[in-house]
Amino acid sequence: MKRAGCLFLAIAPVATLVVYLLGPDPDAGGPDDKPSASQGSDGLARETEKELQERLAKMPPGLAAKDKKELAQQLVSSAENSTLDWRANYGYIEDIGDGNGYTAGIIGFCSGTHDMLKLVESYTEDHPDNGLATYLPALRAVDGSDSHEGLDGFPEAWAKEAGRAEFREAQDRLRDEDYFDPAVRQAKMDGLSTLGQFVYYDAMVQHGPGTDPNAFYGIREEAMQRAKTKAEGGDEKAYLKAFLDVRREVMETKEAHRDTSRIDTAQRVFLEAGNLQLKTPLEWKVYGDPYRVK
Repeated sequence: MKRAGCLFLAIAPVATLVVYLLGPDPDAGGPDDKPSASQGSDGLARETEKELQERLAKMPPGLAAKDKKELAQQLVSSAENSTLDWRANYGYIEDIGDGNGYTAGIIGFCSGTHDMLKLVESYTEDHPDNGLATYLPALRAVDGSDSHEGLDGFPEAWAKEAGRAEFREAQDRLRDEDYFDPAVRQAKMDGLSTLGQFVYYDAMVQHGPGTDPNAFYGIREEAMQRAKTKAEGGDEKAYLKAFLDVRREVMETKEAHRDTSRIDTAQRVFLEAGNLQLKTPLEWKVYGDPYRVK
């Protein structure tokens, strides 16, 4: 995963996310307006979280629907691993030369960008006898770099561990908690369709949930300067075009990302066709290779 900048949004509780998404409540009172004793010191935050969850629960499932979530993984896999069989990627691992060390697993967890370390740490908490646990000191040491120091034999150990259902489940869980769920939630708050939710998810996978200009929230912020989201009263297609334009500009600044076909001959094709619900059959190309889902 190509991650950059602050990662708090990927791991923050929903209550914190509410503040980031919606800003301070304009109707909130001053220092004398305190929660009641029955609410507790964080009662207002809990109420805000409850309101957000209720609002999200009333929305259509969108990309979170079972068939659309499967489609989302296929679309990402076509760009990340050149295959629709995303489940074949649990054991994938290599250094692709992008400065992030080893890239591995179903969405490209990286040894240099913290999410691989986070995955192995959480997996080891639940399964301390796993074959990757002995590499934790080395993973902590190389985090933030492209170094392989101390990781001799790690690719083989990763591929072997992927044969365990528990490790595959751990990859699924981290993908959902840090990437899929936050992307879909943010897109829904921005009033976006199923396609818009996927556009956010794919961007978060490749650029990471950071806030600097090259990461997801930085890209979103710049896009919002160019066009209003649907939630702000704007036109969704115009906003998504702006978002894809900004993302393309970011991709072109890095050698490893300069092939922008995952935007140009996939997401932009869906957008121009007006397929905001990602209805199938769906056809697209990535790196010149054609894909089709019935």
